[in-house]
Parts: sequence; structure tokens; C-alpha cells
Amino acid sequence: MKSLAIRVRHTTNTAVPILCLVVLTIFLSLAQSLTVVMAVDRSKFRTCQQTSFCRRHREARSTAAFDYALVPESIRFIHVSESQAPDEEAEEDVGRNETRDERVSLNAKNGGYYEKIKRLLLSKGDPQVLLGKDNVRAEGQNDPLDPSYRGIRPFFTANLVNQSPYSYWNGSEQYEDLALSIYLHEDGVARMRITENYADADGTSPLTTDKPYNTPRWTSDELILNYKQFKAFPTEHVHVLDKDELGNLLQKLRLNPLVTLADVDNYMAVRYGSLSLVSSFSSKYTLEEDNDDLSVLLLVQFYPFSVHMWRYSMDAKDVQTESPIVSFNSHQLMHFEIRKTKDDSKVEMARQMESQSESELSSQEDKHGGKEIVGYWEDGLAIYADGTREEHTHVSQDKNDASDTSKINIGASSLAQNDMNAVEFQVDTEGMWEEKFGDHLDSKPFGPMSVGGDIVFPQSNHLFGLPEHASSTQLRPTTGNGSYYKEPYRLYNLDVFEYELDETMSLYGEVPLIVSQSKISDTVGVFWFNPTETFVDVKELENSEEGLQTHWMSESGVLDLFLLPGPSPRALYEQYGRLTGYTPMPPMFSLGYHQCRWNYRDEADVFQVHEKFEELDYPYDVLWLDIEHTDGKRYFTWDKNQFPSPLEMQKTLSDHGHKMVTIVDPHIKRDDNYYIHKEATAKGLYIKDKNGDKDYDGWCWPGSSSYLDFTDPGVRDWWANQFSYDKYSGSSSSLFIWNDMNEPSVFNGPEVSMQKDLRNLNGVEHREWHNLYGILFHRATSEGLIQRDGDGNSRSFVLSRSFFAGSQRYGAIWTGDNEASWDHLKISTPMLLSLNVAALSFVGADVGGFFGNPDAELMTRWMQVGAYQPFFRGHAHHDAKRREPWMFGEEWTTKMRNVAMARYALLPYWYNVFRESNVSGMPAMRAMWMEFPDIEELYHVDDQYLIGSDLLVKPVTEPGVTESLVLFPNSDDWYDVDTMTLIETTTNEGEFSAIKVDSDINKIPVYQRAGSVIPRKLRLRRSSEMMIHDPYTLYIALNKAGKAKGFVYMDDEKTYDYEHKELSAEANIEVDIKRYITCTVTGNDEWLTAQPTSSRHIERIVMMGVKESPKSIVLGSKTIEFQYDKETLILVLKVNLSALHGWDLSLL
Repeated sequence: MKSLAIRVRHTTNTAVPILCLVVLTIFLSLAQSLTVVMAVDRSKFRTCQQTSFCRRHREARSTAAFDYALVPESIRFIHVSESQAPDEEAEEDVGRNETRDERVSLNAKNGGYYEKIKRLLLSKGDPQVLLGKDNVRAEGQNDPLDPSYRGIRPFFTANLVNQSPYSYWNGSEQYEDLALSIYLHEDGVARMRITENYADADGTSPLTTDKPYNTPRWTSDELILNYKQFKAFPTEHVHVLDKDELGNLLQKLRLNPLVTLADVDNYMAVRYGSLSLVSSFSSKYTLEEDNDDLSVLLLVQFYPFSVHMWRYSMDAKDVQTESPIVSFNSHQLMHFEIRKTKDDSKVEMARQMESQSESELSSQEDKHGGKEIVGYWEDGLAIYADGTREEHTHVSQDKNDASDTSKINIGASSLAQNDMNAVEFQVDTEGMWEEKFGDHLDSKPFGPMSVGGDIVFPQSNHLFGLPEHASSTQLRPTTGNGSYYKEPYRLYNLDVFEYELDETMSLYGEVPLIVSQSKISDTVGVFWFNPTETFVDVKELENSEEGLQTHWMSESGVLDLFLLPGPSPRALYEQYGRLTGYTPMPPMFSLGYHQCRWNYRDEADVFQVHEKFEELDYPYDVLWLDIEHTDGKRYFTWDKNQFPSPLEMQKTLSDHGHKMVTIVDPHIKRDDNYYIHKEATAKGLYIKDKNGDKDYDGWCWPGSSSYLDFTDPGVRDWWANQFSYDKYSGSSSSLFIWNDMNEPSVFNGPEVSMQKDLRNLNGVEHREWHNLYGILFHRATSEGLIQRDGDGNSRSFVLSRSFFAGSQRYGAIWTGDNEASWDHLKISTPMLLSLNVAALSFVGADVGGFFGNPDAELMTRWMQVGAYQPFFRGHAHHDAKRREPWMFGEEWTTKMRNVAMARYALLPYWYNVFRESNVSGMPAMRAMWMEFPDIEELYHVDDQYLIGSDLLVKPVTEPGVTESLVLFPNSDDWYDVDTMTLIETTTNEGEFSAIKVDSDINKIPVYQRAGSVIPRKLRLRRSSEMMIHDPYTLYIALNKAGKAKGFVYMDDEKTYDYEHKELSAEANIEVDIKRYITCTVTGNDEWLTAQPTSSRHIERIVMMGVKESPKSIVLGSKTIEFQYDKETLILVLKVNLSALHGWDLSLL
């Protein structure tokens, strides 16, 4: 039992209206009087069974309604040249003019299809002559019928037709006709995009003239994809298999179902791409494996439609494995719900049968008993003017049986028309046209629009990704025999108050990326590019099949899938980085320690905390202010009573090398005297209601609030401009920003968020871009900080709670409102590893836990863990006791100070790791399989990890621990970073050793990989800014051959000159203990010569695993002083050499 932790933002502003003070009194009295067990209120959040589209399609319930065929005669090849750049404009029609009868007749005109292929294979001249004018689109043109698309032009397009007699709208004149495009990227990535077969610009359709909508579905290519960096694989280098080649191939392959030579007319296969396009960022990171002979083979099955990918060895002239590395729709779970008009006869029948209705909602509207509502708690329950609050009444909505829902029989008559067995198929119609959850009704004006399908990894038993969930890094089965969870993984950004652990329910952000790791199929990934609400089931394949099936179900959007062929983790993250962007270099200060609390009361409180850090020689970089620093929760303002001199406060900290962070959330207080609200209203920048007329009014910390439409570029520009110094009064260049509540959180909205039928400024429903709101808010804020100095060259730092694919481009992410418990400490590592699987490197968890009160041991262990995670911030709820590092007594302060010093000493290494992420896309915090993909026994491990490639960390996450079990890969030796002694691993033939190591309260087990070079700075400073000119000490761990290599990356640590002007350098260190230690410097000569002669020195070299002392070490004619300890095998050199210039030490 513990006191209720109510997330109410207190205020000391004397100008607060009396009503708000009444509400505050109610909050405080309830907080003091209620004692309950805290856990997430699950009734606020929907399950799959409470979600129409998920319930309708899960467990193959709708499979009979969808039976897709690709029409070979509709295939159009598009010529792509070597120099082809991403498309931005298009004018020419695709030419999809076949009749419905021609499309569904799969056996017709096969000769014509192969004639097209022959012409393509033989093409050496004008593609319009060789392929036919109607079959080729000119360069520089996109599909005019899909204007939201961004990227390269497709290799081919075709039509898909749903031939199922059970189709929802069977008998309707509105045919279920889809447009398929396949795009082949230079690096082997394949993109498959399926849309409705859109109408022409004049409103007529290529198929019929009575389609209900002639506007394409909204997609977010321009907002999310790094499309300007896409590069197509040239058509002239694509190899389309002829009939004989395809026949020979099909006899070797293992497909479901198995195929024979007679099936050759039902397939098309192409070979393309190069899997050698992996960064050689430095000699350290050059891949040892050689992928130069690997390309990709993509096989398309016409009926039933499916797509399969293999890797193809050019040397062996064969696929690497019989089974594909990944398949789409091999289990025929694909669905694409075509938009319909509400007056269609079948639709009308379904609507009449729905159990949810406007009248039902109206009948419940007096549940408040006539009481006046003055506010809402974060759980969505009302606060009344008489001092009481709405009581939670739980109504079970769990529907474990799909038969409980409304049905519409569409099977018998349809089957009779098609001369098939008359077996009834019933569609679950509940929620198709309007959907109720709690007191909220979703009007769903466009009806059912769900898309989905199965993606199978036939040779894999280990899948990772799909953040954010408080669960293991490895995805576990959610359905089928042996399922671990009952609910699918849900992807829908939500503010989940005190989230539960080991659950698949949504949290604050999402990235629809899955990475498979297997000893057979190596590394392969899929990126499901759809930002609408999505559920994903994971299932172990049964019967004779091996591998894992995922079933993706999205509420709306289009079916846009990227297949990433790997074959290594490094290759895959290069591929994914090209799709969504790479992590920029963070400002160095942001890698230090951040001290936060809700809230530091006033300037005196800030100075007291700052001065205590100084007094204790405890390093820190940033002090944070939560929402109470504002004037009545109006962002970009200051409480003048508590923070009367914000510029002087920031300057005092800045003079000592420290920064500040203030919180800026997306909800804007609806106050006509508040300049932000007044201007946003006048300019029409807010999200609108479901009719598109009025500004949306929701409830959050300030009370009645409106929300800016960050999908609009003009709104993002306006928001960015609010961070200019003349607008954000009291801000300076040492002030940075924290974005919270950006899921978006709306206390009185469904699931503590916005209604799905709200509209943006272009009339697009919120359901289409809900999961993008957080990243777009994050982006606009980051752009504001970059622009505020005028030259656009200062690095921003913005922390965000919500995220989507590509958030790595805009700043840091944290895991939200965790709890001060050992269980939450333990889950922080798997959660952060999952975020890193999704290429979000700059991540962390609140040290100490946001809710509750950690004891000294828990706080110390959390400090130890946080010091070895990318983002390192202590934070606490306002009801929690003060927990700055000195609040637990001198003994514990010393322990925490020691680990903080270890963090600061390692800042040069952290900077190296982020440079690799910046260039190659590799995550900063790596699961074991990312560095050791050949050791299958380590795939599931998520209680230890690597920082970069060279530091192995084993967090201690239980009380009273004195020993920990660490799994050491036997392919490398490992050295304890504290004692610098070699770990004695087992000598058996196993691939790893499980070793018990000391881990008492003074130690977190951390180990350096043999063959590596770790740079440190050992001077004790109050902040990272004070360390920039400090010398390096290189810690070199020799491998069995007595060799090592690594690097030190250097730039100005605060601007984008490293990117805009390439003003940076890298000192590459290579060691052969029997011969030399060399430093080779690469980089920008202008930057190198501009550095002070006293900076960037290497003061000392410490070498581990030196089996015998060298006789002498010389630099030219100069003898280098050294010490050797034959007991510890440690060699220490005092060198005082520059890292800005090359040098060569000879070991004699």
C-alpha cells in the first residue's frame, strides 16, 4: 500500500482564478486522504477485442473475405537509370486500362507477359521502343494518382484484385481493385506499396466511374522518410529470370505451399541490388564478412498473391537458403478494406446491425447527475465543483469470442453465384461505421479502412523491435500454441499512468520495425510504414513449417512495406538509416548527468542544488525545470514570483559550465490574454473538431487547452520561431527543451488522448497521423533551437517522451513515468535495448524511478546502471522525497559520485559510439546478438548489453547482490574495467562462458573487449564543457594475437560544423605489441590546424594483457617512459602526444 500519486501540476501563481484554487484544494485533499494500491487503470485502454478492426481480422477471422490475385497482363515496367534521383513530380498516367474480366483471368495472355520480360532482358536502347510506350514512365515522374508518395520510381506496377466470393461488398458495383508498386533499392531493400486503384485527376476511374472517393489515402512519406537519399537499382542491371531459369529455381525452393515446375507461369522473379554497401567508417568498423558477392532475389507469386525474398550468391549462382529469409502474405492474411459510400446497400445493412449508436451515447450523458464539472484527472474522470470526483465504474468490455459481435451474412448467396459449396461466412460488423469506447463515440465517416497482412520469417525463432512496451527485448508469441501473451503487441502512442510490466499494451511511442536474427537466415528486417493504430500478433509456425509468423493489422492508411535484407546487423542498420535518417551528433553536454525534479521550487532552490554539486565535486551538466516554472502553465513564460531573473539564473550556471532545460508541452492554455494562444487562434493553427469547423478543446495540465497541428509545415515553422530569443523571453543559448505529454495526452479524451475523427488543417482525420504527433512536435521544437542563433549551426537538445520511426534525427527519448522499484530498474534495460533495435540510440530511463521513494541501495544501483546508458537523468515526482545524490548520507553519496566520475571519464568513448551511429546507423546500446550474431544462445539475452562494440555491461537489478552471472563470448578475451585483469573464461568448445563475477554495492560489472581501444579523460571537472581541452588516456586491451585498434573522434562538440563543413577529425590507433603503436589522423586540415596546440593531447596509454615487457619504446630518437607490472600484465606509457597529428611508436 502507498499513497495515491496524483499527477496534478501545482501552481503558486497568485493570479490563478478562484475556481482553479478550488480544484487544487480538491486534488490535495484527495491525495492526502486516499491510500490505494497503484497500477494502471486498464479499463481506460482498449484491447484488441475492444477494437473493431483488430477483432475483425485477428486469428484469420476475415481471411475468407480476401483472396488477392496479381493480374500478369497489368504489369508495367518502369525504366530507372543510373542517375535517377528520388521522384517529386509526376504527370503521366500508369495505363491501367484492362477490364475486370481481363484482370481476373490469370491464365490469359501469359505469352504476352513473357514477351515483356524478353524485351526487358534484351533492352539495350530506348526503353519505350523495347518495352512499349504504354509500359514505361519517363524519368523524374511519380504516379500522379498517389501524390503523397516520395522516393524512387517503381521497377514495376500491377493490379491486384480481390476474387473472394465472401468479399464484404460482394455484388456491389464498387470492385475491390488495388494498385501494387514494387521498388528496388540499390542496397537491396525492396519496397512494396499497395493502395486503392485511385481515380484519375478528372474524377473518373481507370476501372469504373462510380468509385466513392477519387482522392488518395493520406500518407506521411514527406514527413518521415529520408527519401532524398534513396537510390534506385538501375533497371539495366536488374535480372528478370526467364522461364527456364525460373523453373529451375522453383524446384529448389521451399515455399508454402510447395511449388512445381508446372507452376512457373504463376511467378515472376528478379535479382537486383548489392549487399556490400556498408560503411567503412573507420578501420575498426570495417566489416570482416565479405558481402560483395551477395544480391537479392525477389519472387512474386501471382495467385494467391505473395512476395518472398532470398539472398543470392553471385559466386555460387544460387540462393543461399531453400526457404526465403522473409515472406509477405504466404499465409494469405492480407486484407485491404476498400472505402465505400454509406448509401451502398451492403454498407447500409452493416450499419443498421451495429450495436453502438449515437442514441446509446446520448442516453448516458447524465451519468454525472447534473453536477458541474470543473476539471479532469489524468485518468479521464471528472472533478466536480462540490469537491467530489467521479467514481470509476468498471464495465467489462473484454470480448474473447468474436461470435459476440454483430454479424452480416454475405456468404450463401455469393457462393451460390460462384457455383461453390454454400458455406456461410459472417463478417463482424460491430464498429465498422461508428465505434464506442467508454463515453466516447468515433463517428468513422469513411467506414472500415483497415489494411494488414502476414509477414513470415521462415528460418527464425528470434524477433526483436516494435517498441515501446514494458516487456522483454525479444518478441514473444501472442497467439497459437505456446503463446506467452494473450493480446497482440499494440502500437498506439498513449500516456499510460504507472504502466505495468511484462505487457503488450501501448506506451508513449512506437516504431513499426521488426528485426529477425537467425543463424540460418542471418539478419533481416521489415519496416511497416503505417502510422495508424496497429496491432501485431507473433506466432510460432506449426506442423511442418519452421519459423515465426507476424500478423500486422492497421486501422487505416496504405500497405507500405520495406523489406531489409541485411545480412548482418551492421548492414541492416545502414539500410534502415537510409530509409529514416541517422542520429546527429549530440552536443557533448547532453551526454553528461542531468538533474531533474518535478519541480525545483524557485531560483533559490536551483542555486542550492547547483552549489551542493559544486561543494561535493560531483560532476553534472544540466539542471531541469518542470512545468511549475511557468506563469500558470503557459509555456514560454516564467513565474515571476519564483523565477524573477531567469537570464541571470542561466548565466550563473553557464559560467560554471552548466546548462538548463525547461519543459514545453504541446497543449496550449485557452486564455485570450496568453500571447501564444491568441496568435495561434488568430492564424488558425489549431487542430479542428470532427466537422473541421471549431478549434479542438481538450483538457490537460493548464485545464482547457488547444493543440497545434504539427502535420502542417507552416505550423511547425511558426512553432520553431517561438524559440527565438526575442519571443521566448528569459531564454538564452544555454537553455534547452523537454517535450512531454506529446502522444498527445488529453485527460478527458478517449484513452487519455484525442478523438480519432478530429481533423487537421487539411481535413485529414487524427486516426491517420496520431502516432506522428509526438515526432512532429519534437521535430518542430528541435528546429526552433537550431534556428534561434540565426546561423542554424548550433546543435539542439530536446528530450521527447513520444516518438516514431525517424525520431533519432531530433533528439533524445526516455521511457516515461517509471516507478522506484527493483522491477522497474530491471525492465529498463530490455526497454532501452528495444528502442535501440529501432535505431533510437539516445535513450534512457529516469534514474531512481519517477514515482515513489527509492532507498539508498536502489538509488545507488540505478545510478550505476544509468551511468552506462546513453541518456543519464535523475528525475522524481513532486510527491517523492528529495533524492539528489547527497540525500542518502555520505557513504552513499561517495558511491554515486564514483560512478558519475566513471561516466564522465568515458565521455570520449560515448562520443565515439554516437559518431558511429551518426555515420552508420548502428545503435549505441547493443543487444548481444548485434555484435555476436553467430552465437544463438545469446539472442534472447537482455539483462546485459554492449555500449558500442567494446564495453560489456551487466546491470545489477536486485537487492543484496554480491555476485552476478555474466555471459562472455569466447571469441574474444574480456578485461575488467576496474582491475584491468583478464577474465578467465572456460576453455571448452562452447561459444560463450557463464562466469560468476563480483558485484557488491561498490561495483557494476563492466568489461572491455580484447582488441579494442577505449579513450578516457581522467581529470575531475564539474562539467563536460570544462573537459574539452583535457588530455586523453587510451585504455588498450590486447587480443590473443597481441593486437588492438580503435579511434578517437573529435569536433567542436557543439555545432553542426562536423556536418556542414566536415570540420572534424579522427585519430585512428593501431597496436601490435611486438612492433608498434601508431596514430593515423584523418579529417579536415582546416579544423586540425585551427586547434590550440595545448588541446587534444594523449597523455597516457594503458595496455592490458601485455605478456612481457618491451625492452624500450621509442618515437624517432626519443625514448618513451613506461612502467610494466608483470603480475597484472599492465603496461603504462607516459607519451604526451597529440591526437591531431600522426605518430609511430616503435616497441623494441
